[in-house]
Amino acid sequence: MKLEIMDTTLRDGEQTPGVSFTDSEKFNIARMLLEEVKVDRIEVGSARVSQGEMWSVKRITEWAHHKGLLDKVEVLGFVDGTRSLEWIYEAGARVLNLLCKGSLKHVTTQLGKTPEEHIADIKKVIAKACEMGIEVNVYLEDWSGGMKNSKDYVFNMVEKLKGEKIERFMLPDTLGILNPDETFEYCSEMIKRFPDLKFDFHAHNDYDLAVANSLMAVKAGVQGIHTTVNGLGERTGNAALSSVAASLNDHLNVKLNIDEKKLITISKIVEAFSGMRIPSNKPIIGENVFTQCCGVHADGDSKGKLYFNRLEPERFGRTRHYALGKTSGKASVVKNLEELGIHLDKEAVEKITQRIVELGDKKEYITTEDLPYIISDVLKNHLIGGKISIKNYYICHAKELCPVATLSIEIEGEVYEETSTGDGQYDAFMKALTKVYNKLGRKLPSLVDYAVVIPPGGNTNALVETTISWQYEGRVFKTRGLDSDQTASAIKATVKMLNLVNDENIFYHK
Repeated sequence: MKLEIMDTTLRDGEQTPGVSFTDSEKFNIARMLLEEVKVDRIEVGSARVSQGEMWSVKRITEWAHHKGLLDKVEVLGFVDGTRSLEWIYEAGARVLNLLCKGSLKHVTTQLGKTPEEHIADIKKVIAKACEMGIEVNVYLEDWSGGMKNSKDYVFNMVEKLKGEKIERFMLPDTLGILNPDETFEYCSEMIKRFPDLKFDFHAHNDYDLAVANSLMAVKAGVQGIHTTVNGLGERTGNAALSSVAASLNDHLNVKLNIDEKKLITISKIVEAFSGMRIPSNKPIIGENVFTQCCGVHADGDSKGKLYFNRLEPERFGRTRHYALGKTSGKASVVKNLEELGIHLDKEAVEKITQRIVELGDKKEYITTEDLPYIISDVLKNHLIGGKISIKNYYICHAKELCPVATLSIEIEGEVYEETSTGDGQYDAFMKALTKVYNKLGRKLPSLVDYAVVIPPGGNTNALVETTISWQYEGRVFKTRGLDSDQTASAIKATVKMLNLVNDENIFYHK
């Protein structure tokens, strides 16, 4: 049996509160999903939503037609005579996912119709779709509610429709009410009763069971699973593409077309386009998921990979890290020192480990890039000599005027001053700094990400932690600054970056 992954990030995923993709963003997500991630199908929009939706779908279908992928592009439509069909045809799509009612309650209460009337309306849409050369899949909306409360209605509906030209019957847990046992039971009933039909399962994550339910649906014998990138979707979202792909591979030995190394790329793109941050502990794609924190784990890994599992970071195009904090042991510290190319004696490692534990007790977040500063502070050996320092700076931001920054910076004993305007105070500071570096013929790293955190419930005088990600010479690294002023904390993080890049022994450690 071939299992299909149908990704609905661009339809159901866009129903996430506050998420709306531009036509360019939709196009690029669609292209990446089909060409790079290699999902089997994508659902790219809903009929009759807006003119902007029409343009987005047209752009995708024109590209897909040129690439021979048009049959993989699907659009949600409604039982509304010919209106959805005409919209889909004009948009260039040729696959309709027809939203029908999968429970008696939805038919009688929402539509105010009898099951017979609804089935007759569905058949008319299907007949017209065939005339227009449009393939039809059928969504049984609230199918899970139907199986719980009106099973006879569900069976009767499928029985009456099974002779129609329908490619797939799609079984949504619309309200996320199922558990894994129920999912297996209900999907098995559908497959046993209608063995010649193709079924998809569409999970929602209201109980955080969407991935588990998807696995049980596959175990029951469905032939398609619906996902979204990063688990976007209504309310608590849908089954996350990355988790479903890895789980099916490792737990059910289902081989998919998915290129697992591309999952992190598409996840980061969707994160940026949607504005919905990926939780740090999100399986497969979260920032921390391949980071060991406990010193016992680091020790075990160094003695035979005792704390590794099948989710090897390299499999997903990522790398393993060892976090530094109050639970760190010497093994974790040694792992990070090795990454920096720094070799210290046993006594020095013990002193540094103790300092890291002390900082961890204060809830300090310690990065690998912080290590040289901790070493310098603890051992007084000036691994980073602080050859670059900000002597002074002045920043002004007045209403309806561009922010202005003047800085005085000392670089290896020479002092330089520059002034610049910018879109914000930190931007003005960076532009003044860039002027200095341009005069010296030096290149600055590019800023990749900028995150500001204050303690939960913090007051206006709370400490601000600014973490900045930089890219330089093909390497991405982070520096952190802590201050009661946001701009000041960002400047501290920037000075750390300048000294790291300036010290070749530290930066070019590999």
